[in-house]
Amino acid sequence: MSTSHISPRNVTLSIVKAIGIILMVMGHAGCPGFLCTLLYEFHMPLFFIAAGYFFSSRYLSDEATYVKKRIRRLYVPFVLWSVFFLLLHNGMFRLGVLNERFGNIAGGVTHPYSWHQMQQNLWNILCSMAGYDQFLAGAFWFFRALFVASIAYLVACKLALGMQHWLAGRFSWRRWNDDCWWIPLTVALAALLLAVWKTGEGLRILPLVQGGYREIMGTFFFACGHLFRCSVTRSFSSPVLAGWLRPRWWKALLLAAVVWAFACWAPASMDWKSDLVRCLSLPLPALAGFLFCCMVAVWLSRHGGRMGRWLAWCGDHTLSVFVLHLLAFKVVSLVKIAWYGLDPMQIGCHTVIHEHVHDDAFWLLYTLVGVGLPLLLDGTCQRVKRHFAKSECQNCG
Repeated sequence: MSTSHISPRNVTLSIVKAIGIILMVMGHAGCPGFLCTLLYEFHMPLFFIAAGYFFSSRYLSDEATYVKKRIRRLYVPFVLWSVFFLLLHNGMFRLGVLNERFGNIAGGVTHPYSWHQMQQNLWNILCSMAGYDQFLAGAFWFFRALFVASIAYLVACKLALGMQHWLAGRFSWRRWNDDCWWIPLTVALAALLLAVWKTGEGLRILPLVQGGYREIMGTFFFACGHLFRCSVTRSFSSPVLAGWLRPRWWKALLLAAVVWAFACWAPASMDWKSDLVRCLSLPLPALAGFLFCCMVAVWLSRHGGRMGRWLAWCGDHTLSVFVLHLLAFKVVSLVKIAWYGLDPMQIGCHTVIHEHVHDDAFWLLYTLVGVGLPLLLDGTCQRVKRHFAKSECQNCG
């Protein structure tokens, strides 16, 4: 990637995140089978890689700042939104948005909470980043996985840095700097080996809900993102490396072919129930998909015009889409119920209404509303805040 278009302060990574969030919504919207398989190869790893890109070596001597940022940006939003949906849960049953007749594609699997269950879920939310509403906040595992992966990466880098200092004193190795690539590479390989060991032997990390596979693979992809940043930094002083990173159409085509091939013959995803084969099948297409999205984002940042600017804004506001898209789907479900004359209680289907899912294009409308409605609400809230801030300034003046 051209270093003039990949830096912590430009729009390229924002566009990459926008592509990722749109693909996530598309996957939840019930898009056609192979398309769904294709995007699951890379769309969730993309977020871990993008997060790792912004890791800086300064956090290794200022751990408190880094941990506070992770808590503020991941743990706090998780708790606030999980509690919000917890409080809505029983009310959604009264409205029929959740109901016991229709749940996921296998049938109704959700029930109203008793007072005791509400309290237990609250404890799970606070103490283990679990207990969130599976039907209204089913993607919230990402908060926990990224939070754990971020902290695990910091700890692993501190250990690797201690080893480097020990080696530097004996073998004249240079110390850490922002383009030092071997530490993130070491952490990435260690995390991948742990994932292979875990899936190969069917092991579980008991303190982590779902066993820890997503957190370990998240650490691997986070390290890959930081390694990519190191490569970009090094390319400033390396014309050869800069040439290899520069986007070209044939490179994008090759990367897309890699993702397509794995989707055909070795499909994988960040499913917490992944086995050894899927664990080994995930890294290459995930990394290829990220690089492909980076090349698309570079092109859009140069030539995308309004679309590029909108995607950059979308990428900076992914939280609203991530949190609210499943609730926004209910609006489209109402339209689908009216269109086909379905049982109104099918509003409770998760994630979308599954009747006619293979012979219509409602997944496109689900995607459009799942992305557009949360962003519309986000933008409206921002305008209201700016209006009140401006009014307060005028009153102070």
